[in-house]
Order: sequence, then structure tokens, then C-alpha cells
Amino acid sequence: MTPQEVTIEDHSGKVISLTREEAALRIKSGSKGPICIPYRQILRADFQPDSGILTLVYLYRKKRAGPFELVELEGVHRGNDVSVTTQWVESLMTHVYESSGVQRQRRLKVFVNPHGGVRKGVSVFAKTIEPIFRAARCSLDVIHTAHRGHAFDVAKNLALDYDAIVTVSGDGLIHEVLNGFAQHETPRKALSIPIAPIPTGSGNGLSLNLLGPERGFDVTEAALNVIKGKHMKVDVFSLTQNGKRTISFMSQALGLMADLDIGTENLRWMGDTRFMVGLLRGILEFKPCPIQLSYKIAESDKMKMAEDLFKLQAHRDSQVRTSTPPVTSGGLPPLTNLPDDMEGWTTYDKPILYVYAGKGPFVGRDYMAFPVSQPDDGLIDVMAQPVSSRKEILSSLGGAAKGETYWQPSLHYVKAHAYRIKPLSPKGALAIDGEIFPFEEFQVEVHQKLGTVLSPYGYYAADFSPRRPTGSKKRKDNNH
Repeated sequence: MTPQEVTIEDHSGKVISLTREEAALRIKSGSKGPICIPYRQILRADFQPDSGILTLVYLYRKKRAGPFELVELEGVHRGNDVSVTTQWVESLMTHVYESSGVQRQRRLKVFVNPHGGVRKGVSVFAKTIEPIFRAARCSLDVIHTAHRGHAFDVAKNLALDYDAIVTVSGDGLIHEVLNGFAQHETPRKALSIPIAPIPTGSGNGLSLNLLGPERGFDVTEAALNVIKGKHMKVDVFSLTQNGKRTISFMSQALGLMADLDIGTENLRWMGDTRFMVGLLRGILEFKPCPIQLSYKIAESDKMKMAEDLFKLQAHRDSQVRTSTPPVTSGGLPPLTNLPDDMEGWTTYDKPILYVYAGKGPFVGRDYMAFPVSQPDDGLIDVMAQPVSSRKEILSSLGGAAKGETYWQPSLHYVKAHAYRIKPLSPKGALAIDGEIFPFEEFQVEVHQKLGTVLSPYGYYAADFSPRRPTGSKKRKDNNH
């Protein structure tokens, strides 16, 4: 039987006890009170029988709201037989990796964008992220992107012998990698390699959805997810425009919501604050979006969508997660909603201020745009804001971070299998995953579980109450 405790003596002569408990490793030094390190935060334990030196490396927060700090504890084992300490260390490592369903020493392909967001990607990676990866004995293949499209070019020819793809940037680099994989000679296999973002961009939507709003911009939390996160299958989209097919993983925005993103490119120095500035500017201008929206509807009842999410949340921690067999071949799924297909489409015929569609609740720290979005339901959440009044739009912003704009009476919100946009004027704005696209006719459909990410939880880290706020009125246009 493996012992629960070992004792070491550090270089200063201090005696330190290391005790295995149910959910954490308890570390006690001298007369100080113990600290407990959750097993997920333990990166490495080594023991050298010849020298008797035991090394423990872990991540620890000195402040609850602060980032992790990398800690290395080293000392000579005391009391136990060498074989006992060896067994204790290996048992600990097995518990924090294999028994938790995580592979040790992951092989990582790392894309670092020097120009993303506030241009701190290179320094953040060198000073903070790389030391954490090295401490966990991950093998690294690092590339610094030199120009727009660089990651796309690398991804489409990438050898697929990595355990994860790491993007040190914002969401734009993820878009590039996914579209490179779509052009790979074995796209399904390429898309089965999980992506894990390190948030150094402006919006960092994927990171927010994986880690939550409190930790979504914490690069140390994101680094731990790279090392300890588990595979989570997610839906991605095919956008077809003028015969060209593009993969989208996060959002498509038109009108005010597109201006919010691509209209604030010159404000990247502000970080994600630029999106709120863009939103306020757009509300002041209040320009209608000259488009026709059509969709293949799956659900339009807001209460039902919220209740379905609540039921899923109530049982998700008790659900057994099954591993997905590795994909070794296959091309992209065929498009099932062809341009000449007219059956089963519904057209929204009111004047529109903006259309926003996507996957994942958060599009920014201050905006949970798609609160009932689910990672792999095979559907896309589509919202259309009809032209109403500035006062109504502004009044809903206070609860935007909690998803309360979902309940705004005039907001039209559906889950769809596919949707189409037809511009009614040559002038307008379209952003796909935050990237500028031509304002021209396009169509989007969903590919269920085609993408893969690393996640600490196996679901989106978003806390949305499915209950309608007090005082919210029912209207027919409120999707019931």
C-alpha cells in the first residue's frame, strides 16, 4: 500500500511534510499552517534515489483573484525507505495525470502572434507561459507568426503528431489554424487535434467560454488548461460565400455588431474595452442593417431554450464522459444546405439593426451574447435585433455580462440548423470570428462535433440563470 505522507528537508534545514488527501496535497512546513494544492495544479514530482532529492512543482495563487505562480519545492527525503518514496512519487504522478484522464508531457505546437491585441504575446509566452510548460516537461515546437495568414499556411501542411495546438493570441489566430486544417490533406484528423488558447488578444472569446469570465484573461489558468485540460468536442460552421467555403468557430456579425468589432481595429491598444466603446458608438449612430435574414429553424421559444440549458446544467457533473475514438482520415463533411434549396426556410421580415450568430456564450468579458449556446448541440444561435429605440438597447446593457439581453422583449433569438444573409444594399459590414469579410450574400451551416478544444470542465464556463427576470413581458416577437 502506498504511504499517504512523505517528509523532506529543504536546503535551509526546514522539515516539510507532504500528505495525500482526497482532493489535494497538503504541504506543511514547520510551525506555519499547511497549504493545500489541488491535484490539478501539480505539474511534476520527481525523485532521484541516488541523491535522495525529491522535487515537487506546482501552481499556486497567493491571492484569490491573482494569477498562478510557479513554485518548485525541493528537499532530501527523510525517514522512508527509498523504494517507498519512489512509490509515493509515482503514485502521485499517476493520480494527477493518467487517473484523471490526462496525458503527461504533452507535445505542443505553439503559435505566438507578436501583433495580437495589445502586442504582449511574445513577452507573455517567454516570461510566463513557457516556464510553466517546461516545468510540466511538455515538448514545445514554437513558431512566431510573421504576417496575416502565416498560421493558416503552417496549419494546412502541419505534421499531425502533436497532442494540442496552442495559440498565444486572440481569436483571429484560431480562425487561421482551423481554416488551415480545413485545407489539410486529412482535415478531419487535423481538426481532431485540440486547440487551447492563451488569451493575449483583445476579445479572447474562446478562452472566456472555456475558463469563464473571471479567469478567461488569465494566461496562467490558460497554461494549466493546456497541460491538464481534457478533450471537448465542439460544433464548427461552414460559411459559403461566392463559392468559397470558410470555417467559422465563434461568430458572424452584421450591422452594429460588426461595426463594434472591425470598426474598432484602431483601438486595439484599449484591450477588450474597445468593444464596449464600439457598441456605444453604434447605438448613437443607430444605422439600420440593409439585409434579409432567413434560417432553418430548430427552436424559437426562449423559455424552452433556457429550460433545456438548465436541465443540462443540473445533470452535467454526474454525466459520464466517453472518449471519442481517434480520427485518422476523411474530408470535410459535405454541405447539406445548398444555395438552390428553398424548402424549410423562414424569412425574418422586420427592419434589422444587427444580426449576430455564433457558438459559445461569451463574445467578450462584458457581453454574454449567446447564453443558451451549447458546445455540441448541432445548432447555431442566431439573434436579430429589429430597429426599436436607443433607450431600449441601452437599458439592456447593464445585464449584458450575465446574458440578460437575451430576455430583451424585442430581441429575436432562435436556434437554427443553417441561416442565410442577403444584402439589400452594397454598403455594410460583415465580421467572421472578428475578421473582415466582404459584405455579400452568404450562408452558414453547422457541423456537429467537428472541432476539438481542451477544457477544464467539459462544458462552457458560463453561469446563466434560465429564469426570466422579474418584470420582463411576454411578446410574440419575444420567441414566446
